[in-house]
Amino acid sequence: MAKSTREFVCQNCGAAYNRWQGKCDACGEWNTISEEGAAGEARAAGPGRPPRKGRAFALAPLAGEDAQAPRLPSGNGEFDRVAGGGLVPGSVLLVGGDPGIGKSTLLIQIAAALAEAGHRSVYITGEESVAQVRLRAARLGLTDTPVQLAAETSVEDIIATLSHGKTPRLVVIDSIQTMWTDMVESAPGTVTQVRASAQLLIRHAKRAGSAVILVGHVTKDGQIAGPRVVEHMVDAVLSFEGEGGHHYRILRAVKNRFGPTDEIGVFEMTGGGLAEVANPSALFLSERDLGAPGTAVFAGMEGTRPLLVEIQALVAPTSLGTPRRAVVGWDPSRLAMVLAVLEAHCGIKLGGCDVYLNVAGGLRISEPAADLAAAAALVSSLAKSPLPPDAVHFGEISLSGAIRPVVHAPARLKEAQKLGFARAVVPEATRAAGEPDGLALAPLAALIDLVAHVAPSPRPGGKPRIAETNG
Repeated sequence: MAKSTREFVCQNCGAAYNRWQGKCDACGEWNTISEEGAAGEARAAGPGRPPRKGRAFALAPLAGEDAQAPRLPSGNGEFDRVAGGGLVPGSVLLVGGDPGIGKSTLLIQIAAALAEAGHRSVYITGEESVAQVRLRAARLGLTDTPVQLAAETSVEDIIATLSHGKTPRLVVIDSIQTMWTDMVESAPGTVTQVRASAQLLIRHAKRAGSAVILVGHVTKDGQIAGPRVVEHMVDAVLSFEGEGGHHYRILRAVKNRFGPTDEIGVFEMTGGGLAEVANPSALFLSERDLGAPGTAVFAGMEGTRPLLVEIQALVAPTSLGTPRRAVVGWDPSRLAMVLAVLEAHCGIKLGGCDVYLNVAGGLRISEPAADLAAAAALVSSLAKSPLPPDAVHFGEISLSGAIRPVVHAPARLKEAQKLGFARAVVPEATRAAGEPDGLALAPLAALIDLVAHVAPSPRPGGKPRIAETNG
């Protein structure tokens, strides 16, 4: 009888070892290694049975004309934007997000929209019963849509059911961590089961031409749980983000083979489910305090969409030996760099002050173009001088104190003009692109010019007021 091989697999990152150990060398986590059957263990091979011979297949030339992958509109404009224009038949999407963020609500709405348009939509849950899904559909007012439901966790049974009748245009699996296959000897939710189950579902999607959406759990760090190889196997990875204290959610494309990455879709959580937000800039700026110091409007880009958000800063004296630096929605390393440049090149001493920075609305910003808006909010808070309420800011700050240009400046200015802003504080090089109608540009070459603009000197030729106060 063939000897059964065993291996020890980390349930956090998927690293395999020949023996058990307390700490995973790959991800550094403790007590995450468990014993499983080897992933490559062949179950069909028996004593004296020869291995299966491969079959020859046809090879296609590199030259040729192929039609562009057709798109299936999901009926949700924000979801289609993030997916690259719609669902591609045969594609597999992985959607991750915190528990209770609204993943199941969004996907049942998409399945209902496709079913109402005449397409076969199948929603398979491994975490809830059919009655629980029906209760959610009743709250959303979707009970009249012909969505087919099932509560099943066996991948072989799911594929056999989907193969009968008309090919589904959309299949939702909620969630991939609850699926299991008898091809491997592991408990559901383990790395080996998740990898094998995802491989079978992806193979079925490519063969049948169905668009499959997999729901994935996330870890405490916000990463999708399970082996990272699943993210490489699927065609798109979408992250569903949001804060519990805010009523809107953000769907972000982390990976997409059929469209741009870093694209976002904005949804508002209402009593009837998730509603699309066609103009997210107006939503993020709807409750802005116009007369308060320490607030600046940033004209950013999320994928191909310009987005205006408010950056809030608070600089307060501290009695602690080490002042606090708290950041929400932005990179703490970039805040430390901006503070260092302000102190080194602008004479602003912040060593005795606590600094708090917040991106309003729960949005997370990663592009360096927000440096200028963050610096303007910091200087405004320290000088207690409100910024003009009709001005937007964008620009990257270098370590020398110069303000560098950023990409997509015309799109940022056009979005600001559309929302009624009258001026834009921009890098000097942006002036070459031309001044749009109805929007005055205030080009800056160095960060010291911004400090002088926000906190001007009380006398001609003197230092900025903020520099005099702080030494």
